[in-house]
Amino acid sequence: MYNFLLPDEFIRSVYEITPEKLKDLGIKGIITDLDNTLVEWDRADATEELVQWFEMLREAGIKIIIASNNHEARVRQFAEPHGIPFIFRAKKPLGAAYYAALVQLRLRRHEVAMLGDQLLTDVMGAKRQKLYTFLVRPVADSDGLVTKFNRFVERRVYNDLKRKGKYPWED
Repeated sequence: MYNFLLPDEFIRSVYEITPEKLKDLGIKGIITDLDNTLVEWDRADATEELVQWFEMLREAGIKIIIASNNHEARVRQFAEPHGIPFIFRAKKPLGAAYYAALVQLRLRRHEVAMLGDQLLTDVMGAKRQKLYTFLVRPVADSDGLVTKFNRFVERRVYNDLKRKGKYPWED
């Protein structure tokens, strides 16, 4: 029932994704969401730890691109200081941004993973494009207005998974 909503992996933090893990999966590039995936939705800049993570991936030859549903100014302000290409107003889960990201990365679907914090946008869109998916626990407990509806639906999915003994993040 949840084929397009279940990620390949549930992770607590982006820092669980290492170059070794990606290489073992045959992954050469990451399409990543921005808000509540990399940083809190209301944080303008990357943390020092996140900058180090970007560098670690780059040094290992892993390509990164940000695909965000947010507006250009928000995504540009975050991505440009780190030299990360980006797609704004991505309209995830629609496929155009994923396709554009694959073209910019110059990689094939089986070589790319999607990293995001939402089932209904990040995971659903990536699964429809046959990308490997990482669902990260949101870095903040609060969300922007639009995301609140998605979280309501997600809670229903998580409750169903919990009943089936498959809850992603046991506390």
